[in-house]
Amino acid sequence: MSVPKYPGVAYSVTVRAEYPNKIGMLATITSAVGEVGGDMGGIDIVSSSRGLMVRDITVNARDIQHGQEIVKRIKRIPGIRVASVSDPTFLLHLGGKIEMRSKVPVRTRNDLSMAYTPGVARVSMAIHDDPKAAWNLTAKGNTVAVVSDGTAVLGLGDIGPEGAMPVMEGKALLFKELAGVDSWPLCLNTKDPDQIVEIVKAVSTGFGGVNLEDISAPRCFYIEERLKKEMDIPVFHDDQHGTAVVVLAALTNALRIVKKQLADSKIVITGAGASAIASTKLLLVAGAKNIIMFDRSGPLHRERDYGDNVYKRWVADNTNPSDFSGPLHDAFVDVDIFIGLSGPGVVTADDVRQMKRDGIVFALANPDPEVWPEEALQHVQIVATGRSDYPNQVNNALCFPGLFRGVLDVRAREINDEMKLAAAGAIASIVRPSELGPEYLIPSVFNKAVVPAVSRAVAEAAHKTGVAQRSRKRLGAYGQHGR
Repeated sequence: MSVPKYPGVAYSVTVRAEYPNKIGMLATITSAVGEVGGDMGGIDIVSSSRGLMVRDITVNARDIQHGQEIVKRIKRIPGIRVASVSDPTFLLHLGGKIEMRSKVPVRTRNDLSMAYTPGVARVSMAIHDDPKAAWNLTAKGNTVAVVSDGTAVLGLGDIGPEGAMPVMEGKALLFKELAGVDSWPLCLNTKDPDQIVEIVKAVSTGFGGVNLEDISAPRCFYIEERLKKEMDIPVFHDDQHGTAVVVLAALTNALRIVKKQLADSKIVITGAGASAIASTKLLLVAGAKNIIMFDRSGPLHRERDYGDNVYKRWVADNTNPSDFSGPLHDAFVDVDIFIGLSGPGVVTADDVRQMKRDGIVFALANPDPEVWPEEALQHVQIVATGRSDYPNQVNNALCFPGLFRGVLDVRAREINDEMKLAAAGAIASIVRPSELGPEYLIPSVFNKAVVPAVSRAVAEAAHKTGVAQRSRKRLGAYGQHGR
């Protein structure tokens, strides 16, 4: 059974309705909206006269079709004229979500002479003589490239570089709003992994780090590996490692609730893409011993043929200690933890029923999870999803802003496993023991304690592992480029 989605602001519609200014008309509209399952989001008066009322009525819907159904229902109300219908989400994106702003004013000849020619020539020559000076004398030290080819965008798949732009702009917006990090989308019109590598290397001069995003597997592994080897700035594929960090953070607190250790837990993972493989690797580093991963063909084990997919081969060689080769349903027997990084409806309530009663379910497929929380919570103790309308949202935005803040603050050469573990520990630590519970595993992305805690932990781990190139003490608690 599939549980219907709830209305949400992401699919809201705003209807400008004109109708006679009579008592009871608004109640008629709200009742009609309720009849078709809409959720009233806001009611604003546009104009009012003795004879005519004009209101903007915003209604949250479940999806696009549901929004259209709501509009049709309003139009059928006698006396109502729908003057216009708008989509608040599209309006928010008009003209893009980000812009470049100058940090210094140019109001006089003196300003111009120092910011541009002739004064800038002195600064350019200083960088020519010492290229490392670019870190301090340009925006490089606080700037991240957000790179995508649009081949694996959210749950949409290969929608191309133009289609990826709104997502990458959103990423840049979160970098700035949450951590004071400047970033810019670079959506590349090529799917050639080697060409992507060469382009990123060529434009890396102006960036202090690279965030790879929404690049399909297994190409994303190859691209990241080459860039990490061939560039002197840190490279981080957020779909892999951001997901892994936040999964580990949430799982750390979930295990505290059920009083279990990661090393003693049996784990089933569905999905064998970038996020699933990276999460598996980080869980192994954190101490997990018994993981069984499933792709579309079944469990990954040593007897299967993986062709030239060395990444699945690695998983098969380093997980599934009993070489389980049966169906997914059988794998759920006495499982402690399920992590879904696959697709909607992959897991049934009957599967979850076989887990231990104090089991943990992370159904992270978006927008629809592998199994709906209402179904899973009948059989296990803790459920997390990737959605914002349920408790325990596993959201990469808990990781990447603070992580890059810390990386840039100490000018780290790379992002290693110790830094990822530190980030996960910092996120988990934000939830105090007195607050921790089945519906509160991880903090909100709006919790202002998250970024400072993550950046501090990452910076300290960078120093401990010898990849930091300057002391954080020189920057203060939030870095010289903070808010």
